[in-house]
Amino acid sequence: MSKSAEIAQFVETVARQMGLELTAQAEEMEDGLRINLEGEQGVMLTRRQGEVLASLQHVVSSVYRQETLDGRRLVVDCNGFRKGKDAELKQMAIFLGEKAKSTGFAQEMGPLNPYERRIVHLAIGDIAGVSSESIGDAFEKTVIISAE
Repeated sequence: MSKSAEIAQFVETVARQMGLELTAQAEEMEDGLRINLEGEQGVMLTRRQGEVLASLQHVVSSVYRQETLDGRRLVVDCNGFRKGKDAELKQMAIFLGEKAKSTGFAQEMGPLNPYERRIVHLAIGDIAGVSSESIGDAFEKTVIISAE
């Protein structure tokens, strides 16, 4: 069994132990692995802005952090919830980056967890003349987007 299939099976087992009938499939991404959970009961994971999904992500990441993913990202998604949120976050980062560039005033996003901050920093990195920085000392930090 491949490592990605093993992780998908683990995620499906954890979901089942939570009383949820969901199926998990592994999807290779250019920078890591996405485990997609699908099923009608997935709404239980995506309620309250995906708090339970984020907790499941934390558990899975903790278990497989030292495994042979070669430093690549491991993302747990449910019914496309994270893909949609990721796209929204990226679009907002681009919008605020362009706004910071055109006005000269720094823009703030947050508080954001490490996964969300990474998406913002990558999006800002693609905009010439704009930089981003995380500030704060908690798990969730604010990202400051400013013109260079």
